[in-house]
Amino acid sequence: MAANDTIADMLTRLRNANLARHQTTEVPSTKMTRSIAKVLKDEGFIADYEEVGEGIKRHLVISLKYRGKGKRPIITSLKRVSKPGFRVYSNRRDLPRVLGGIGIAIISTSNGIMTDRDARRNGLGGEVLCYVW
Repeated sequence: MAANDTIADMLTRLRNANLARHQTTEVPSTKMTRSIAKVLKDEGFIADYEEVGEGIKRHLVISLKYRGKGKRPIITSLKRVSKPGFRVYSNRRDLPRVLGGIGIAIISTSNGIMTDRDARRNGLGGEVLCYVW
């Protein structure tokens, strides 16, 4: 895995922690991973996140959410869309709808990281980072 794709790394760690039914998982803290964690929390896909560590060794500890007695993960799937070798951009008219609005697309816009819904509301397009449902 390319060391510079922090988003794919983050999604993979979340996916693995979910499959193993972990309560929390750690991802390296960058401006991008913090923004994505904030969107996931605001949309109710994760319980919470906090930043720990000093200086360059900062991590985000992400608390995962499960539903019911069988601890079914809230996040069914995480899909990386735009990759370092193949960027995917979308103008505001062509923003993707994930599963007819059940899921979210996380978009990197000129106004920061937001969901496809917020980007549409603000009339913004941008780079389609990933889908979550």
